[in-house]
Amino acid sequence: KVLVLTTFDLDEYVYEALRAGASGFLLKDASAAELAQAVRVVAAGDALLAPNITKRLIAEFSRMTAPPRAPLKDRVGDLTERETEVLSLIAQGLSNAEIAVSLVVAEQTVKTHVGRILVKLGLRDRTQVAVFAYESGLVRPAGY
Repeated sequence: KVLVLTTFDLDEYVYEALRAGASGFLLKDASAAELAQAVRVVAAGDALLAPNITKRLIAEFSRMTAPPRAPLKDRVGDLTERETEVLSLIAQGLSNAEIAVSLVVAEQTVKTHVGRILVKLGLRDRTQVAVFAYESGLVRPAGY
């Protein structure tokens, strides 16, 4: 287990250390108590980054992951209104039988819609459909 302690507050050093397998990254201005706690955290198998590094890393990650949302939304536009409804219900955890009851259609019709959703979105299974629904913003977690 590796904990990096450095005077250099440079993002590229953090990224390289993490790529190389470091579990922690602290700056030299950390207090003795913070350093001791970091050693315990890393030794226990967890990870730790200095708070200001964590903040920058989150900002960078958010910036990197933001652009794919637009293409996901474009892909939702390829679906019919009914396929979009089925997609939303899959993401809510409903089975084909439950979706059929909800939409007042035959279960075979739901299976047809699911198949078309998989093909149109280039997905392999219902789990990927559910993830896609949340990532595209079509469905939002409860309470948001």
